[in-house]
Amino acid sequence: MHEKNSAGSGGRATWPPVTLLVLAICGTAIVADGYDVVIYGAVIPSLLHEHGWGLTPAGAGLIGSLALIGMLIGATTVGTLTDMVGRRRMLIGCLTWFSVMTGLCAIATSPEVFGIFRFLAGLGLGGVLPTASALSGEYSHPKARNLVFAIIFSGFPVGGIIAALTGMFMIPRFGWQAMFLLGLLPLLLVVPVAVKFLPESIAFLRAKGRHAEAEKTARRWDIPVEDTSTEAPASTQAPAGTGSDTLSPVKALLSRDYVVATVCFLAMSCLCLFMIYGYNTWLPEIMGRAGYSAGSALGFLLMFNFGAVAGQLLISLAADRLGSKPVIVTTCLLAGLAVVLLSLRLPTAVLYAAVALGGVGAMGTQTFVLAYVSQYYPVRMGATALGWALGFGRLGSMLAPPLLGLIIGAGLAYQWNFYALAVPGIIGAALIGLVPRAPGEEGQVGHASTDGTVRSLPEPT
Repeated sequence: MHEKNSAGSGGRATWPPVTLLVLAICGTAIVADGYDVVIYGAVIPSLLHEHGWGLTPAGAGLIGSLALIGMLIGATTVGTLTDMVGRRRMLIGCLTWFSVMTGLCAIATSPEVFGIFRFLAGLGLGGVLPTASALSGEYSHPKARNLVFAIIFSGFPVGGIIAALTGMFMIPRFGWQAMFLLGLLPLLLVVPVAVKFLPESIAFLRAKGRHAEAEKTARRWDIPVEDTSTEAPASTQAPAGTGSDTLSPVKALLSRDYVVATVCFLAMSCLCLFMIYGYNTWLPEIMGRAGYSAGSALGFLLMFNFGAVAGQLLISLAADRLGSKPVIVTTCLLAGLAVVLLSLRLPTAVLYAAVALGGVGAMGTQTFVLAYVSQYYPVRMGATALGWALGFGRLGSMLAPPLLGLIIGAGLAYQWNFYALAVPGIIGAALIGLVPRAPGEEGQVGHASTDGTVRSLPEPT
């Protein structure tokens, strides 16, 4: 899309108004997603001391996993529902649902009720990322697609930064409940804007035979009619240069041509999300047990997400020059090195820098692994590959909170939590190095093409 719009700029990617609008709304939705997920790590120390709850570290880890189970269920069902009601409605519905459920967490009277609300919020959270990223990808120029991915996924750590800063101010003054009441803001601020301005997917409208609406949307946002009429969803386009074009997408992923890469990508996503959710859920508590004040412990969470924002943007630029594999291997090793440094008694400034490197390594790596997946497979298989990567990765996100909670509850030295976070980074570096060149590949793996073959992020689950 938008090839015509770039004609006057020497073929460079452009940012027409519709791209900026969709990017702003979807990016804000992912910021809200990030806030809602990271908020739990910020309030765990308070929940462990909540009068009458008797919550243990292992129980807190289990509650953390409940939200992630809800996200897994929400993500795996969002594709079907999106095909029925459209990406616009699905995004608005997911935002509304998880905002309301997050607000209800503030009135929970027991760990059990709190866990139920977190699970229900996770159902909505699971649908935000795939729907927002798919819609953003469709309304972006192919040459700007990698940068769009980086900007969109940066919304998650931005939400984490907001959660950490807000927690440092709100929790000591108003209690942990205030953090969840603020979760109602997307319902009040983002949803009305999305209802009024967010355009529907043109590909969806055409697939449903609503050609008049598709053409009206194209005219409103000055999108050339030729682009909208010739565009097809990624999953319906024929692959090029593969020996798997007669197989179903799932069978093709596990065919001889792709099975090694598929296994590596699935495991890589699982390891990255293990590190991300391990940090975001338990870092304040771990640093508190290491002797830091509550404010300092939340400051480490803040630095982790600051590093993630910078890391994702820098990785997207470096990978365009160097290729995906060497950059991802490097950031995986950085993630492992960072947590090893955290296990040592170093000056506080050095530890803050190490946490920032952890954000670069963990969350930045996951973002660009997904971009690598979206470019590695033929178009027909792209949506399935991303869905499997993110779906399998949720296993890592669900495993991290209870496993680290068990380590803490067992009374082991706090360093063991960092060792548990270091191992996935080292294994991930080895796995991504094992990914073979894509069958029929003409250029370097991981480089964005300039002919429009770089795909949007289509409805991962």
